[in-house]
Amino acid sequence: MIKVTTYIFALILMTACAKTPQVEIPALIPIPVTLDAGDGSFELNSRTKIVINVDDPAQVKLAGYLNNELLSVLGYDLDVVGQVGKNTISLEAPSQESAQFSELSFQKNPESYQLDVEDLKIRVAATSSEGLFRGIQTLMQLIPLENNEKADKVLLPALHIEDYPRFAWRGLMLDVSRHFFTVEEVKSYIDQMAKYKFNIFHWHLTDDQGWRVEIKSLPKLTEVGAWRVPRTGQWWTYDPPAENEKATNGGYYTHEQIREVVQYAADRYIQVLPEIDVPGHSLSMIAAYPHLSSTELPYKVNPGSKFYTIEDNALNPAKEEVYEVMDKVFTEIAELFPFEYIHVGGDECYKGFWTKDKLCQDLMKKEGMSHVNELQSYFIKRMEKILQSKGKKLIGWDEILEGGLAPEANVMSWRGMKGGIKAAEMGHKVVMTPTTHCYLDLYQGDPQVEPDTYSMLRLRDVYRFEPVPEGIDEELILGGQGNLWTESVYTLGHAQYMTWPRGFALAEVLWSEKDDQDWEEFVGRMEEHFDRLDAVYVNYAVSVFDPIVGLKAQGTGLKAQEGSRLRAQVVMETELVGLDIFYSFDDSYPDEHYPVYTEPVLVPLGATVLRVVTYRDGKQMGKQMRLELSKLTF
Repeated sequence: MIKVTTYIFALILMTACAKTPQVEIPALIPIPVTLDAGDGSFELNSRTKIVINVDDPAQVKLAGYLNNELLSVLGYDLDVVGQVGKNTISLEAPSQESAQFSELSFQKNPESYQLDVEDLKIRVAATSSEGLFRGIQTLMQLIPLENNEKADKVLLPALHIEDYPRFAWRGLMLDVSRHFFTVEEVKSYIDQMAKYKFNIFHWHLTDDQGWRVEIKSLPKLTEVGAWRVPRTGQWWTYDPPAENEKATNGGYYTHEQIREVVQYAADRYIQVLPEIDVPGHSLSMIAAYPHLSSTELPYKVNPGSKFYTIEDNALNPAKEEVYEVMDKVFTEIAELFPFEYIHVGGDECYKGFWTKDKLCQDLMKKEGMSHVNELQSYFIKRMEKILQSKGKKLIGWDEILEGGLAPEANVMSWRGMKGGIKAAEMGHKVVMTPTTHCYLDLYQGDPQVEPDTYSMLRLRDVYRFEPVPEGIDEELILGGQGNLWTESVYTLGHAQYMTWPRGFALAEVLWSEKDDQDWEEFVGRMEEHFDRLDAVYVNYAVSVFDPIVGLKAQGTGLKAQEGSRLRAQVVMETELVGLDIFYSFDDSYPDEHYPVYTEPVLVPLGATVLRVVTYRDGKQMGKQMRLELSKLTF
């Protein structure tokens, strides 16, 4: 293992040894495999030129991309030329055997790159255009933020980087069924993914609340399935659709729009994984074609009201017309998405209606099945054959293990790591995406001050994610992925808030070497990237600065009493070191002049609320939090 040079050590070294003024190395996320600081700096200005092989279409496109990024930062673009000289940024793609590359850079995969910043030139080198693109992302992070207001020139620190990803699958999932996002919003999400070296965009296109992809051979899927009645409030508490209420909320993507997004992602070296969630989570399809379910009742697309086990949202695995429809769906999906995988869902399929269905029971007898789970296995195996006929591989949530896994299926393990472990032990490829580390729709701070959702996933728990379980062959773990389900996420800004900075942590876990990951050092770099998000108007959460507050009983008894009142102590901690917590019980706004938390505090008699805020070095860091004591837990 070659250890990365830490930023602190690099800065000390430059200060001690430099003969010329040095430029501070900006924070990089994810941290590269090696980073060696050099002497001096490169001056990037309007006279700098981008050098490429002008006969290579991929390099021409990369130069255009780099120019667009520089234009947004500097206010000007650069000339693109074909010869190397002084004051240049060169993109080079020599052969892997070239003496220009060290053995280190290409021991992993084609995303490897080298980046050299010297006094007179910058060189990004890789044996593939994909590697060059990853190197460009690192280069853009080297541009100091304080110069981002259209400066005539910027100084980039001299350094040498050799870098490659630990995992080949580094994904983020966006659910567009629960709430629809426009093409431009999806592109914006992909842009941010690219900056942090994610390479898989998992597009959750269908669910009970909406069918979002045009299938020309089945027009009702979007005519009916893409629309539901409008509702606002808390998910699962909405009123169901009224008898004659118009379905006006929703949307879908045409074939042309799908191709546009896929190409946009491809230009950023991101593969798009489409998900068509079957056999469960299919109410939007069944609303369009009721005969595909066991009940064949005329359901409406669900708006977020309770329906599970009440309405039949699962395709009937015993009906041949279901497979005919799925063949049509996957024919068009396979044509639209060049990625080798198609996700079939397979999760949370309620099978109660199958147990009452004669066709299902007859199929079980015919196939010698003893449990209804085997019906889902039968269905998934037939999905696999359909996808194989289109030249695609099947991947699904870990429920596809139930009843027997399809022969060549790949598993996305979300209910913890056990499903992934089981699949890997059977020799199947796995993407680890457990709720305990990867579900970005969960709370990231105290539920009383965060957008409504369920359960908790703090930033530090994301950074602790280790995709390879002990004793499992790392070759079978494709990588990992963060998932953003959008039941309670209405807008792009909210989606960004839920993704970042937890997305930073995932990016580093999935790219950087395990031994190089350091929580405290990561946090310092994360804070610098908040400024970068501000510069491009991308939203994010600062919940990591907020205190974690709970209660414990006074003394040793669980219910210590004083008179008739329950007495408890407030206990507080922070995810980050170096934060001071100030508090009040009188509903006034605390600041650095209020009591500072040092040990558990007895709740005063009569107090009903606690206000808390964090400071660091005299600066407010966290939100002003107003917490009802009755909602805190022991």
